[in-house]
Amino acid sequence: MKTAVILVNLGTPAEPTKKAVGAFLKEFLSDRRVVEVPRFIWFFILNLIVIPFRSGRVSEAYRSIWQEGGSPLRVITEKQTALLQQKMDSEYGENRILVRHAMTYSGPGLKRVISELEKASVEHFLILPLYPQYSATTTASIYDQIAELTKSSRNIPQIHIIKQYFDFPLYIDALAESVSQHWKSHDRAKQLLMSFHSIPERYCEAGDPYYDQCNRTAELLAQKLNLSSEQWSISFQSRLGNAKWLSPYTIDVLKQWGEENLESVEVICPAFAADCLETLEEIDGENREEFQHAGGGKFEMIPCLNDRPEHIQMMLELIKNYLPPSSI
Repeated sequence: MKTAVILVNLGTPAEPTKKAVGAFLKEFLSDRRVVEVPRFIWFFILNLIVIPFRSGRVSEAYRSIWQEGGSPLRVITEKQTALLQQKMDSEYGENRILVRHAMTYSGPGLKRVISELEKASVEHFLILPLYPQYSATTTASIYDQIAELTKSSRNIPQIHIIKQYFDFPLYIDALAESVSQHWKSHDRAKQLLMSFHSIPERYCEAGDPYYDQCNRTAELLAQKLNLSSEQWSISFQSRLGNAKWLSPYTIDVLKQWGEENLESVEVICPAFAADCLETLEEIDGENREEFQHAGGGKFEMIPCLNDRPEHIQMMLELIKNYLPPSSI
């Protein structure tokens, strides 16, 4: 049985223009998993307030980080896919297991990627959402797309989704190695801040395990780095709207530290598998400025795992646990 691995990330606008960003935001924020507000109310908020007022500002933010090959998230995801294919070829033989990537929003979509692979006689699909910590706002949307795909398929392929890997030892090792390598080339900061993407607090109250998994990842990373409780903190970033989201908020923590004249800080974002708008523009731009403007000293952002060798190796070892015997 021929197998394919599909790496899935959130997605990104096709270009850093107001029109493209507006189209991306509309698709993303129309997902019921992302925004749990009655549709009638949200329709007007989204189309009359959010998109008109946010598209311009967000497109400017994207322009500040845009690369020759597109947005950093897309460029990095393509690199991850190519490098994992090389690993698979080396491990199991050339093209024995195919590796592709898809995006939940903006494309290439899962339906299209799976359809193309079925034409190549693939019968088993292993989906790896690039979200270490599970949340209904991210990973569950992938389950929804797979459900929609199977509803319209007569000959349903075998599909397995890796739900989470927040405590997978090689993931923690890869994070720790990225921090250790940073320390070798930079002076070690007074504080290591682990910043995770936030979600509305009521989602967790309703049963979303994301908050607990973020805390567990942070604790395991601190243990691996032999950090005392005074040397690291956890926070949450990228909130939207006025509802209460998981806290403490990253920007508030950094502002307070700045006001206390903290000499130096390092920020790592373990919830992101690839650097993107939320890490490059929000953390390394807006949050850096807030910290230093408030009186803080040196600010360093530790890049996401991106295409680091230990990250790709981690993916390979994680995937091995789910490959059917007939594939290997």
